[in-house]
Amino acid sequence: MIEVKPLTQELLPDVEALFATSRETHGCWCMWFLIPYKEYKAGGPEGNRQQFIDLMAATPFPIGLLAYRQGEVVGWCATGPRSRFARALNVPSFKGRDPSEDDSVWLTPCFYVRKDARREGVSRALLEAAVALARQHGATAIEGFPFATGVKVGRESMVAVEPLFAACGFAVSRRPLATRVVVRRELGT
Repeated sequence: MIEVKPLTQELLPDVEALFATSRETHGCWCMWFLIPYKEYKAGGPEGNRQQFIDLMAATPFPIGLLAYRQGEVVGWCATGPRSRFARALNVPSFKGRDPSEDDSVWLTPCFYVRKDARREGVSRALLEAAVALARQHGATAIEGFPFATGVKVGRESMVAVEPLFAACGFAVSRRPLATRVVVRRELGT
């Protein structure tokens, strides 16, 4: 069984342990979609880690979720208002968005699941928890921009795939690229 918890200061050691299991997460600290490229590269892993910690302290709600299998951390997803993900909003996938929604629509742009825990429903548990967290904080909708169905996924698999989002009630709202879709789930009241 997978248990999902919102990231809090007390869980920082868990996210540190999880991110240490991969070269990509250890260097990125899930800052890729948040800060300008020059800043991302200039800070390196330690700078990105510090920005991650600073963001945790500065926001009134969790910046992501951790997944646990039998008490051991095995997965992560970033989530929050679209406005938080400034760099993501500059990619072609979001050129057709309504900027007036950037504070009320949430985005789940990034997932990481440890290799030994893949294909066990971790990403789905994280996405379902992200939907619940967005609803709890008054979001009107939640989006992602995964790879389109049928696209061969390589290193960038952190954005997930269209079937995962479809299984969690998301519908395609735009197809900006042959390889990517923007998916959305309305949350209503």
